[in-house]
Amino acid sequence: MKKLFLSIFVGSLFTTAYAQNQTAVVKKDSIAVTDSVKTKPEPFAFGDFTWLNGNDRRHKALLDTKYFTGRFLLDFNYTASNNNPIDHTVVGSTALARDHEFEISTVAFGGDFHYDNVRASVLTQFGTRATVVPRNDLSVTRGQYDLSTAYRYLSEANAGYHFNVLNGINVDAGIFMSYIGLFSYYNAENWAYQPSFTSDNTPWFFNGVRVQIFVSDKLKIEPWLINGWQSYGMFNSRPGIGGQVLWRPKEWLQILSNNYYGADTQDKPGRKRFHTDNSIEVRYYKSTDKSSFVSSAAFSITGDLGDEKGDGVNGFTSDPVKGPAQYFASAMLYHRMVMAKGHLGWTFGGGFMNNPGRYLVLYPTGDANPIPAINTGAVGTHPFSANPGDKFKAYDYSTTIDLMPNDYLTFRLEVVHRHANVPYFAGHGGVTSPDGYNTTTLPADFTPDLVNSETRFIAALLVRF
Repeated sequence: MKKLFLSIFVGSLFTTAYAQNQTAVVKKDSIAVTDSVKTKPEPFAFGDFTWLNGNDRRHKALLDTKYFTGRFLLDFNYTASNNNPIDHTVVGSTALARDHEFEISTVAFGGDFHYDNVRASVLTQFGTRATVVPRNDLSVTRGQYDLSTAYRYLSEANAGYHFNVLNGINVDAGIFMSYIGLFSYYNAENWAYQPSFTSDNTPWFFNGVRVQIFVSDKLKIEPWLINGWQSYGMFNSRPGIGGQVLWRPKEWLQILSNNYYGADTQDKPGRKRFHTDNSIEVRYYKSTDKSSFVSSAAFSITGDLGDEKGDGVNGFTSDPVKGPAQYFASAMLYHRMVMAKGHLGWTFGGGFMNNPGRYLVLYPTGDANPIPAINTGAVGTHPFSANPGDKFKAYDYSTTIDLMPNDYLTFRLEVVHRHANVPYFAGHGGVTSPDGYNTTTLPADFTPDLVNSETRFIAALLVRF
């Protein structure tokens, strides 16, 4: 499969280079003529795509110069669960960390450098997400040097070169966003704050090499060669491969497909993971009357399917010899209305997830944590089970109100309900200790308080320049 992937990619590069060379040949007669140079349109610049879920809603970057376009993001929230856990810990989310507290989720600053055909992007990340997201990466326990600390405070860091072929080809190396699961890593770009399980349990970032091939100003094909499934390091001896196809044939339509293949289980190189993530977004209404209260309406549909097969598990079906089924099936649907001349937004939606084997479930923390600690390998005394054959089914639904004074500021209120078929979310007793503090010695009879459901209220201030 990898050989096929690489041969297609190399063949496409030679084909496009040859096509470019041929178009550069101009036939001339005896009369002197002046060649007219046509500037190729910028990718996706033919329309306004600020309406998309997971996309930058700014119409103009404020911090823009000839050689550098700056970026600054602040994500500040207050969230409250109806379970009111005494340790103030949020379980099962990469967007939230602390319950019933004011929280700086993300402070990020950096930007994009561009000089001639050389390009680079650097964006830091500080706040609770710098701890919440890396904690799920077990590849950092392989070998020496602390990759978690080395990379933790970088959300994006890559550089590369732009080739003037077709509508452009970018070759970049470093850490870059994955956009699997439609939602952006940055909540200022999303329709909702707490992503559905499809997005929250799939990768936010990749570490490796990507090639962005803009076949036209409406189509991008992007192969990846990466360490693995949202991992700083590599679990086994071979990198993961994958890619994205992004098509925007019209301003009101986006079709997106992400696909991945790799081996991402420690000490099990024969266990292969496949995942396909597919989304469609449609803006079905846009007002032409400036006095209309409703400016636009759109919806997004996302479906994911994947499995792990080999070394004790058997993909989509159970087998008495090869092992139990281990797969991922999920979907989510959201609807968005923008009103009051773009200053008011209302989103509602939700989704479901079925993940036998729990290989993509975000594990609980504290005494329920099954993730080995760096250096010591210690786990919680009552770890959440994630063995082959363990069932996990969950669903969620939410409604979100956004007040948007301008393109750079969002005040957000959201209510989200989540439910799982097994005790999973933090109950009132929390997951840390009897009094909620991690400095308290655990008595012999302490068990983490996990419950099947929660209803959460979220208030957020989102700034992006």
